[in-house]
Amino acid sequence: MSGNQVRLTNAEFAVLEALWKGGPQTIRALTARLYPKGSDSDYATVQKLLERLESKQSVIRDRSGMAHVFRAAKDRGDLLDEQLKEVADKLCEGSMTPMLMHLIEGSELTGRERERIRELLDQPQRDRKEDR
Repeated sequence: MSGNQVRLTNAEFAVLEALWKGGPQTIRALTARLYPKGSDSDYATVQKLLERLESKQSVIRDRSGMAHVFRAAKDRGDLLDEQLKEVADKLCEGSMTPMLMHLIEGSELTGRERERIRELLDQPQRDRKEDR
């Protein structure tokens, strides 16, 4: 595992998910999204999660207004890349191939999904990131 790898909890992922889906938000807006019947303790929980995510450089805080606004520092695809590489490092000696083979063999793929995988395999690697 690389030294700059950041570990995120399920609760931290939930906050990032809310930011990816809803865009930049205040703590109050995030609390309302994550805890619809939110209490003061729920607000404090979201605040603490955002502080942890900020220390892990996973969210960025805009302090320019009265209420601070938070946004995800990375998009979902970049975080997915990091997490998958970490799993490949741990379980497959850094190779993605065994992991991908296992995922494909264990999945019920639609015809369109199979077609997209074939397209990706045929496409030069440098062009793949542009397609996301």
